Amino acid sequence: MHARSGLSRNCAPAYPSARALLADREKVWSALQAADPATLLLVLVQLTGARHWLELARPYISGPMNYHETMPAQLRSDIRHALMATLTEYAERNREWPALPQGELLIQMLGTAVGADIDAEYAEMIREDLDPNHYPPGELARGPAAQDASRVDFTAIIIGAGMSGIAAAIYLQEAGVDFTIIEKDSAFGGTWYQNVYPGCGVDTPNHFYSYSFEPNNGWSHFFAKREELWRYFEDVAAKHSLPARTRFNHEVVAATYREDEALWTVVIRNPRGGLETLQTRIVISAVGVLSRPKWPDIEGLDTFRGPKLHSGAWDAHFDWRGRRVALIGTGASGHQIAPAIAPDVARLTILQRSPHWVVPNPNYFLEVSPGKKWVLENIPFYARWYRFQLFWAFADGLHEALKVDPAWPESQRSINRTNNRHRQFMERFIRAELGDDSPLLDKVIPDYPPYGKRILIDNRWYQTLKRANVELVTERIRRITPEGIETDDGVLREADAIVFATGFQASKMQSPMSIRGCGGVELHSVWKPDDATAYLGTLVPGFPNFFMLLGPNTALAHGGNAIFITECQMRFVMLCLRELIDQKLESVEVTQAAHDAYVRDVDRLHAGMVWAHAGVSNWYKNPAGRVFAVLPYRLVDFWKLTRRLDRNALAFRGRS
Repeated sequence: MHARSGLSRNCAPAYPSARALLADREKVWSALQAADPATLLLVLVQLTGARHWLELARPYISGPMNYHETMPAQLRSDIRHALMATLTEYAERNREWPALPQGELLIQMLGTAVGADIDAEYAEMIREDLDPNHYPPGELARGPAAQDASRVDFTAIIIGAGMSGIAAAIYLQEAGVDFTIIEKDSAFGGTWYQNVYPGCGVDTPNHFYSYSFEPNNGWSHFFAKREELWRYFEDVAAKHSLPARTRFNHEVVAATYREDEALWTVVIRNPRGGLETLQTRIVISAVGVLSRPKWPDIEGLDTFRGPKLHSGAWDAHFDWRGRRVALIGTGASGHQIAPAIAPDVARLTILQRSPHWVVPNPNYFLEVSPGKKWVLENIPFYARWYRFQLFWAFADGLHEALKVDPAWPESQRSINRTNNRHRQFMERFIRAELGDDSPLLDKVIPDYPPYGKRILIDNRWYQTLKRANVELVTERIRRITPEGIETDDGVLREADAIVFATGFQASKMQSPMSIRGCGGVELHSVWKPDDATAYLGTLVPGFPNFFMLLGPNTALAHGGNAIFITECQMRFVMLCLRELIDQKLESVEVTQAAHDAYVRDVDRLHAGMVWAHAGVSNWYKNPAGRVFAVLPYRLVDFWKLTRRLDRNALAFRGRS
């Protein structure tokens, strides 16, 4: 992993001094040519306070991505020369880098950065993230809690060593809380360790899809593939000495709360199948929802005589070259698998239940140039401003497109004016890829509004569909036979192997573990079939000291970053633990009233969102139609909700 930029509490300066930076002027100038001028503009304004640059550039920035910037060549050149002169002036006078902008200047900079009006409510959140010494785990460790957390009976068990489990461990470690991670696999990384299917990668830009306190300025691509992502999480875990505190190849079977002692008894299964019992004050479940593959219920599934592979349980030894492969599912994983294997298979039959909206991104396949890597690592504030632009592009900047306008006349095709504009853009792209006379158009253009299912970034999907050895089938599957797949039109399509890109058991949250809270009540009986609920996606009434990360209604459907949600939740968890430790209390849980009020608000908001649209089916809903999985709030809303404790919503208990 690339060296981080000033993250620990006892760190060197976040950026090199101006004199050190200008030691090689030619290198600096060359690197500036590779950097995005809109992001350089923000650095220039921060270093100089000269607002006129914002006015000059604003007409040419229509969005947060680099391809939304259309500045004249002269203006780009002027920005780079002005920044170089400013850096030189800082070096000659040995000036320290300035404080972060505040007030109206910050709001103007944020708006110019993304080509939109930014509400003042974002200022506090973004200003915190812009801080080069931003290190939330360290911030939460300050105070008496760090000393008192070492008491013998205050320990934690973290279930899962994926992205969320790693974050939880770092937060606890910084606060001095003793913990053990229990991980069913043999390595860190969670989904990025488990998923090894061809083409596997991220659809959120890497410079945003990373811990805020562990930026990686050395990503090879703007959208990295699985191997590099997994290595990032492995490296972060190693850097924080987490392997020594992790029990790999162990799986949590059950956890039971003992009210008399305010402790959890956790049963784990070792690699040999034996059971062991552990005791802990705190349980943090970081198992996520996309960890247990979902095999479809299709007649004859077990009769097929060739290999059957699931995208979430891929056989790394499977060789698809020269074979006839059937691919069931065209969601995120299917969208990546098909283009990766199509050039080498004898024939690829793609069976689609419903199409997805697909958006092009010019950066999807691009490498990050050495010059840009250098700028991200060395030019003051550049990486943080760039991260904000990505945040807006892939999260809250899209939120208005998700809300239903009851007065919108074309409610079957779109839900509001912005949503319709996005539809038109994506439909134009599809037609440009396939041609206006293509027979594929009727199969691939969705009949539901954009964002009803997660938008996919184009992975040369339509180019793949045009290949001579690829067939897109939209007839329903009738049965699987020993020879292949039969559809409702009576056609049997023979296959040598079947790939199932059919998702995960998302509605079976916290399964197959048995979690018993107060009175021995089992969590899944509280939730009833497939209807998980939780306050802030984190706490359930009757289950003291049991915290979930990426629990109910925390997934992001329109974009965003699950790491951001995890960090918000861990800040909330640490505030709860600080209260327990500082006040020498034993347990905390959410009240039933607060939980129910939160769930009502979530349901109310979902009723007006695109994924509740009558014509949309997705994995966000349970069989009863309730949206249990995704977050209805903007990220700034969730950040505010998890930033402070609402003590009226929580019940703290001390020693009896």
